[in-house]
Amino acid sequence: MYKIAILGASGYTGAELIRIINNHPEMEIEVLAAHSKAGLRVDKVFPHLRSLELPTLIKIEDIDYSNIDLCICALPHKTSQEIIKRIPTDLRIIDLSADFRLENADDYERWYGNAHKALEVQDEVVYGLTEFYRQEISGARVVAGTGCNAATGQYILRPLVEKGVIDLENIILDLKCAVSGAGRSLKENLLHSELSEGTNAYSVGGVHRHLGEFDQELSKIAGRAVNIQFTPHLIPANRGILATAYVNGNYQAVREALSQRYENEHFIHILPSGETPSTHHVRGSNECHIGIVSDRIENRCIIVAALDNLTKGSSGQAVQNANLMLGIDETVGLSLVPLFP
Repeated sequence: MYKIAILGASGYTGAELIRIINNHPEMEIEVLAAHSKAGLRVDKVFPHLRSLELPTLIKIEDIDYSNIDLCICALPHKTSQEIIKRIPTDLRIIDLSADFRLENADDYERWYGNAHKALEVQDEVVYGLTEFYRQEISGARVVAGTGCNAATGQYILRPLVEKGVIDLENIILDLKCAVSGAGRSLKENLLHSELSEGTNAYSVGGVHRHLGEFDQELSKIAGRAVNIQFTPHLIPANRGILATAYVNGNYQAVREALSQRYENEHFIHILPSGETPSTHHVRGSNECHIGIVSDRIENRCIIVAALDNLTKGSSGQAVQNANLMLGIDETVGLSLVPLFP
């Protein structure tokens, strides 16, 4: 059994990691660390995990790494850099924050507003979009989990950019994200009375931080700058992302590019012609569903993708990557049937 440490275990992604790894046949949770909740039993933080036998939460500085095979860091942005550079360099690490997603330090400072504090670690990092960096992830010491919004959009756009079947000057991505994507800390705009019975766009006009990932990854594929138009919306739901992309390209070519790219992927499913996905159909799973529709405007396509932001967009992706890093079949522990309704 591989021994796993989860740092930042008191957040939503921490709880999701516990849920998944608890049923993994080749992994065992050895350490749970959460600074503000240190000393508490897990059921005092997450009553829904009451039936599980889990270690008591401890402070990160009290971790004994000698028996750990892999660390998954579910820490806030700006905190991971400080923590990860102090973890023993012989340990393999998956980071779920944004601290190592951008390869260029100047890009990181531009999008996150502070200087990079662990450049010596950044040089070792592999971007964690599993289906596109599988080989690199399997040999990596540090993997940077993608942003959940960025993952959803890239599952649509990467194959189309790779195949050159769409106009790179006119890509529109409209994305709806559930409230758990904003984390578990208290925020006024996330109070029930502020959020329920309504929805709103945020970070409008090209200022959303996940654009840094889109710029980096799509431009790398195209060999030139690719700047998409991206508007996220906060919806009154607990889980799920629904991304709708509007692209100029031939329907058959677009459908063929996506179908061929994902025909052998276990977790990504191209829906039958004319069907579009729902977040209800992927909830609690490591699946991503993609539907493709020909628009009434000639040579224009609408592509819709749905995934669970806490699973395929974060913790499920982390376990999928951990499997690769530890030499386990990447699907092990992730046969999670979606919850419905």
